[in-house]
Amino acid sequence: MKSKIIALSKNEEFKTLLKKRKISNKYVTIFFGHLNNKDIKKLNISFVTKKKLGNAVKRNKIKRRLRNIMNDAIKKISIKLNYSYLVIAKSTMLNNEFNNIKKILFQEFRKIR
Repeated sequence: MKSKIIALSKNEEFKTLLKKRKISNKYVTIFFGHLNNKDIKKLNISFVTKKKLGNAVKRNKIKRRLRNIMNDAIKKISIKLNYSYLVIAKSTMLNNEFNNIKKILFQEFRKIR
């Protein structure tokens, strides 16, 4: 089952998710919770990289990595689609290997179940 990833679009969605539960590790901080008027069949997730992390090339690299990890996560582990997620990247993502980041993020999403 391939689920389409949909980004959060409204400012209100970001604000409500920031007030919900969170999990943090050395690579990312994940905010998650239920949002009203959300399609349950699709993954509602947004990736945020701050300007402190570097120029646009570095920030986009981080977002590409996170999108790729989430596409794998949908296939390999069961992610709760009734939650909405906000993933805020930290600066340690740039200097570490993709497989290390992937392994730790998979562990975090298993905890959310």
